[in-house]
Amino acid sequence: MTADGLLDISTPRDLVGYGRHTPDPQWPGGAKLAVQFVINYEEGGESCILDGDPASESLLSEIVGIAPWPGQRNLNMESIYEYGSRAGFWRLHRLFTGLGVPVTVYGVTLAMARNPEAVAAMNEAGWEIASHGYRWLEYKDCAEELERAHIHEAVRLHTEVAGERPYGMYQGKPSENTLRLVMAEGGFLYSSDAYSDDLP
Repeated sequence: MTADGLLDISTPRDLVGYGRHTPDPQWPGGAKLAVQFVINYEEGGESCILDGDPASESLLSEIVGIAPWPGQRNLNMESIYEYGSRAGFWRLHRLFTGLGVPVTVYGVTLAMARNPEAVAAMNEAGWEIASHGYRWLEYKDCAEELERAHIHEAVRLHTEVAGERPYGMYQGKPSENTLRLVMAEGGFLYSSDAYSDDLP
């Protein structure tokens, strides 16, 4: 902010992008459009009293106005997440495999480890399984060392559970350090924690 209380128009953010000259991504086969279907697999990696968290998850709920219940289990919220791994995933798996449509799964590693049958089905379908982090937690106020440890553990456990390391990363609830920490971990081809463009 300037001395007169107005905002400086310069910013380190890229608000211009490619402008009028979007590059040709040269999609395979001369395609003009690429569509990626993504399934977020988070169920079992969200905040839960049983995992030592201060409250059950409260984000992305069908319960209007839900707030965290510190120190108490919210069985309604837990059941909403359980639906995803028990029924919702299988419904989507049947749909996409039945149509022969490839999918990318953003898999929370702890959730994947808790449901090996779902991971086996992802692998059998030939789906890409990208990392969605170790836990589905809010990292904005997380100590940098803990987030670094979670990213490292996400890669290690993902490799163990899925049979190969992830090449894509979508932390989902990142901190301002996430991208730097993901790149420092190495081995990733892409990060999906930015929404600022049509091109990858």
